[in-house]
Amino acid sequence: MTGLNAASRGVLIGAARQIMQAARDVPMDHFRKALAVEAKADESPVTAADRATEARLRAEISARFPDHGIYGEEYGAHGMEAEFLWIIDPIDGTKSFISGHPMWGMLLGLLYRGAPVLGVVQMPALGEIAWGGPRIGAFLNGAPIAARQGVALDRAFVCINEMQRIFVSDRAALERLLRVARYARPTADCYSYVQLAAGWVDAVVDHGLEPYDYLPVLPLVEAAGCVMTDWQGRPLDFQSDGRVVAAPPALHAELLAQLAPG
Repeated sequence: MTGLNAASRGVLIGAARQIMQAARDVPMDHFRKALAVEAKADESPVTAADRATEARLRAEISARFPDHGIYGEEYGAHGMEAEFLWIIDPIDGTKSFISGHPMWGMLLGLLYRGAPVLGVVQMPALGEIAWGGPRIGAFLNGAPIAARQGVALDRAFVCINEMQRIFVSDRAALERLLRVARYARPTADCYSYVQLAAGWVDAVVDHGLEPYDYLPVLPLVEAAGCVMTDWQGRPLDFQSDGRVVAAPPALHAELLAQLAPG
């Protein structure tokens, strides 16, 4: 496939959904079953389900698009210089997965010449799949979705992922946010971004993310009417520091003011 136009976008959307559906049963076959858990170098957990799911996703992508690059959590990068680059997080929320909690998801994103153009979040244990991107719109199980606009921070429901980590590294920012936001709920993993895109919550504040965590959800969130950046308001890319904030534009600006150092 060369270039990106309306026709190729349609092909890519259909293929991405098929790829995710084809791999859906791999993690589900391991979910809530006895499973050996290993620790990575950073002490985060990994299982055979993570590796098997990514292997299946890679195989499905390569079978359809042999000239596309792939960047994944478990097996690294191949073809980073390719015009099209797929981003994989096979099981976002491995801690949820190994504890039997259903809020883990599968993430698949697509970059075109370095720009995120498509994102898919599949929640196998919930039976949900969301996707979106520029000139595509945002959808959940086939129905259009949109973020809730016009909510100020003092009326907002804010999901705070990795709150314990934020408390340790950015305590002052967290305390400012907790004082101002109407509702601030500790959350984790990718489903917060689906909730945001669907208009069920108003913002997500996150910390400690890798490119495979945020690049796949960014096109979905932006297509739903939000801004998603680092805590300084800079665009997200492979060099971002892992601190992320997503919300509709006016609320995003309010959040940046609370998260700024000092």
